[in-house]
Amino acid sequence: MPCCRFTDYQCREVINVCDGSRLGCVCDLEVDLPEGRICAIFVPGPGRLYGLLGHDGYYRIPWTCIKRIGNDIILVETDLSACRVGKLRSKPGK
Repeated sequence: MPCCRFTDYQCREVINVCDGSRLGCVCDLEVDLPEGRICAIFVPGPGRLYGLLGHDGYYRIPWTCIKRIGNDIILVETDLSACRVGKLRSKPGK
C-alpha cells in the first residue's frame, strides 16, 4: 500500500455500495499505533434539520468493510445501523 496522509482521506467521499447512499467525507481515523495500521474510518452521521443543527453522531466503519479506495471516493460495504456511534472522544479515557 502506498504512503498516504490523513488529509488524503479527508478529501474522499464515502459511499455505501449496499444501498448507494452517500455518507460524506472521512472526518477521523482510528489507528492501532503499536501495529501501525488503520482500524476504522469515521464519517459524520445524518444531519439534523438539513444539516443546520450539526449531525447526529458518527459512523465507525471498520477497515475490513472498505472495498475500494479511489482518487476521490471510498467504497464501503456495511450495515450502517451497526456502525452508529455517539460523539467522538477527543482524548483517550474520556
